[in-house]
Amino acid sequence: MIKVVGVRFRTAGKIYYFDPQNYTIHLGDHVIVETARGVEFGTVMIAPKELEPEKVVQPLKPVIRVATPEDEKIEERNHQKEKDAFKICLEKIQKHKMEMKLVDAEYTFDNNKLLFYFTADGRIDFRELVKDLASVFRTRIELRQIGVRDETKILGGVGICGRPLCCNTFLSEFAPVSIKMAKEQNLSLNPSKISGVCGRLMCCLKNEEETYEYLNSRLPNTGDYVTTDDKLRGEVQSVSVLRQTVKVLVEVDDEKEIREYKVNQLKFKPKRKKEHLKLSAEELKELSALEDKGKSKIDDTH
Repeated sequence: MIKVVGVRFRTAGKIYYFDPQNYTIHLGDHVIVETARGVEFGTVMIAPKELEPEKVVQPLKPVIRVATPEDEKIEERNHQKEKDAFKICLEKIQKHKMEMKLVDAEYTFDNNKLLFYFTADGRIDFRELVKDLASVFRTRIELRQIGVRDETKILGGVGICGRPLCCNTFLSEFAPVSIKMAKEQNLSLNPSKISGVCGRLMCCLKNEEETYEYLNSRLPNTGDYVTTDDKLRGEVQSVSVLRQTVKVLVEVDDEKEIREYKVNQLKFKPKRKKEHLKLSAEELKELSALEDKGKSKIDDTH
């Protein structure tokens, strides 16, 4: 067993394991650690505990020290310097007339590196910009191009639900989201209804996918023929996934009427068909831009 402590470096970022050494560390403490980017200031999200060796990425870097009051002041000063660096970088981008949108600036704790995150439609040749920035800040400069989901994660905002964005508050990693998830949940395929602030498919479509798959698997499809518990046979007109009810068009005394049944009152083939999940060529064309195949790259370098 290996003793580890989980540390996070930015809001809703990934949690990385470090060797706590012999320090007394508690949940919520700030610590100074060495990462691939340099010396960093992080927050303890997982108190020291023991894990199996196969669950830990080796080599495990040690905690340098528990943050002191002086370290806290340095971190505050770094945040102020980041704001100033952001403004200067904006001016340099305008000076070089570059087609890029600056999103964030970030100093490592030891000021050994200054990172700028930006978005752009294509590849950007920013070599001259880096030279210009290096002459101003006198430290290592790194410009990192990120996607729109990463941009939204950094900037934050409020979703259509009225709550702060999941990616900016607790979602540490982006899960793949597909159009079929919206189809499975019987949602409108209007892009404006199923896309988030970032313009991609809403991450919350993934949250209920498993539940809807299970509930849908217990229901017949619209157009299927079923037998009811009162010995009637009819065609399914509609289903209510959450209520687990089915409206069936049945014939009673030579007259057709629609009756509602609980799913356990019906007999039908248990084999689930997937035809209703297939998208038409028109739907695919309209919604293909919302398919987000990228993954977060922000915290992968620690």
